[in-house]
Amino acid sequence: MGTHGPSRVFVGRLAGADVFDPIGDRVGKVSDVVVVFRLRGAPLAVGLTVDVAGKRRVFVPLTRVTSMENGQVITTGLVNMRRFTQRPVETMAVGELLDRQVTVIESGEPAEIEDLAIEQTRAREWRVTTLYIRMGRGAKDAGNTLLIPTSAVRGLASRVSSQGATALLAQISGLKAPDVADILRDLPEDRLLAVARELPDERLADVLEELGDDDRVAIMESLDVDRAADVLEVMQPDDAADLVNELPVAQAEALLERMEPEEARDVRRLMSYSERSAGGLMTTDPIILPPDASVAMALAQARRPELAPALASVMFVTRPPHESPTGRYLGVVHLQRALREPPSNMIGGIIDHIETLSPEDGIGTITRLLATYNLTALPVVVDDMLVGAVSVDDVLDHLLPDDWREADEAELDEAVDAQHNHDEEEEVD
Repeated sequence: MGTHGPSRVFVGRLAGADVFDPIGDRVGKVSDVVVVFRLRGAPLAVGLTVDVAGKRRVFVPLTRVTSMENGQVITTGLVNMRRFTQRPVETMAVGELLDRQVTVIESGEPAEIEDLAIEQTRAREWRVTTLYIRMGRGAKDAGNTLLIPTSAVRGLASRVSSQGATALLAQISGLKAPDVADILRDLPEDRLLAVARELPDERLADVLEELGDDDRVAIMESLDVDRAADVLEVMQPDDAADLVNELPVAQAEALLERMEPEEARDVRRLMSYSERSAGGLMTTDPIILPPDASVAMALAQARRPELAPALASVMFVTRPPHESPTGRYLGVVHLQRALREPPSNMIGGIIDHIETLSPEDGIGTITRLLATYNLTALPVVVDDMLVGAVSVDDVLDHLLPDDWREADEAELDEAVDAQHNHDEEEEVD
């Protein structure tokens, strides 16, 4: 607790406590604790509402509280006297959480919150960690009370899933795409679709690449055709092809017609290959450079923000044209090697010749080559022309089961073992 006092404080006992400044002058009395529910992790306690002179209620951040014990709260004295106004993302612990009906997850039985505890889990951060609940009517131990973690009940954060899209967007703004996808998966479908529609095209494209097929299809079907086509255009071509393959034929064709011809051509080409072949897994837009490009130019290309790290670590060297399908394929330059060279040197002098794939090669062959040569990406070549590259993250996505994002570790281990055996059998055949 700041520098003094217990690290766990029960909200019910805190309400009504006197608030003092550092020299002992009374500032007011605690009326409530302000809680912010996050879509992941324990709720945060961010501050106190304090009734001060003149029947004014103000907000005191918990970062300005130095002690909470013996029925007293000591602050730094820096109290903003502006009247408190509750924001949509804020919940009042006493006013809204005490007496709330929840369900104990393990037993599925009803209970009522009689109190809750906040704890300082790290410097300057307080979390709602513990609930004091009374088992409700119909429970086998109705009337009994117990302490349980906040994660052990369902229904505590009911406001979160019913928030408007604006509030949800504010909470996910700083998260990475896989984390946003995890959060969206847990929302009711109408909330998921509402939030997805408000995401910028590039952000939505990144999130779609992390979602399961059912969610991705639902989101695309909720967008108007022009917006959906715009989103497909900023996705990686291989991911866009996978998604289009999941859509109804008529809708898929309509989207391809609305896309830029060049982007649509790449997607159509990828759709023509088997999903688990090099052609179906590859991206058509890796880093492609001429042999007379400088090391400085190669490194600048590797810094492209839209590139996945696995693709950014390998540059493919070809004769013109330098868009797939390219001119004659010459080899690759590894990022680590380029970093050891003077910036003005030409990359033609540091080309490495690694094994290439044909579009028909299966996922077993791809995996074996990546593992054998410790590579993150492999070239896909047809008639000496580079047509794309397969990266290790594309392979992992297809080695794991379709629902791997929702599966627990034991289920994943079992599924990966089964898939490994299946792929070995395919290779033998």
